[in-house]
Amino acid sequence: MVAIYDYRLPSPALRDYVRLLQIIGCEFPASFQTLPIKAYWPRAENCLSFFPKDPEKIEYGFDGKPVDSPRSRLYGQHSIATNRHVGRDFMVFQVQFQPGALFRLTGIPAAELTNTFVDAESVFSNELRLVNERLSYTKHYTDMIPIVENFLLYLINRAKHKQLRPIDRVCQFMGQHPTLVLTDQSGTGWPGLDWLASQACLSQRQFYRQFMDRGGISPKLYSRIARFEHAMKLKNAQPTLDWLRVALELGYYDYQHLVRDFNQFTHMTPNAFLQLEGQSPERVFGVRET
Repeated sequence: MVAIYDYRLPSPALRDYVRLLQIIGCEFPASFQTLPIKAYWPRAENCLSFFPKDPEKIEYGFDGKPVDSPRSRLYGQHSIATNRHVGRDFMVFQVQFQPGALFRLTGIPAAELTNTFVDAESVFSNELRLVNERLSYTKHYTDMIPIVENFLLYLINRAKHKQLRPIDRVCQFMGQHPTLVLTDQSGTGWPGLDWLASQACLSQRQFYRQFMDRGGISPKLYSRIARFEHAMKLKNAQPTLDWLRVALELGYYDYQHLVRDFNQFTHMTPNAFLQLEGQSPERVFGVRET
């Protein structure tokens, strides 16, 4: 069995637009008659993903109806969990954008991609088709990095709305510090969305509208998803922590508020989803997503 888990920062020229490059590969032998499935919780992210080897299928809400994914896709903000069905020789090169960066690069309102994905070749056409072909012929995954980064630089150079605005900085802050934004549950006394709108130099109505263009969902829901992502990663990093401690560490008012988020985002209890997530492909190789 072969596994690659390489998470790295992009080159400095890309960091205003790209938060992280994630390269994940899993090669399973024929003895694996049933391939493991990745239970993918909602995260505060918009991504461009490449699949240079066996394709992936996505099952929304665990409905038992996997949808074929193209060899590259634009993946919008999700508020529901999905199952990722990997291939026997699987690899994904995922570009995780900074909050708002996909809108700045493409002009596509993020709400059009909420809880769905599109074939990236239908958006970027011939340029991306060539990238996909070059990725499929690389001998080592590190050879893929300059191919993808050069394409991203091409997108930046041609973008018409690439200017970084105060709201983009605020969106980044919200993803990094979701607990501070959720004043109704954290009890920290943080000024909340009113203060965030003022930091973006916008009225509340303008802030909400422009945030929807960049994030695809409301600011409040985005902050909840970001906090939920932190909770899952904390539990994976420290399995001995009970869920109450996880809830309190992440600013939930109590355990039941964490359960509410699990019910909304996964339709499961915390322990039920954790058990499902424990069967993910990376667990076969002794890796936890943190």
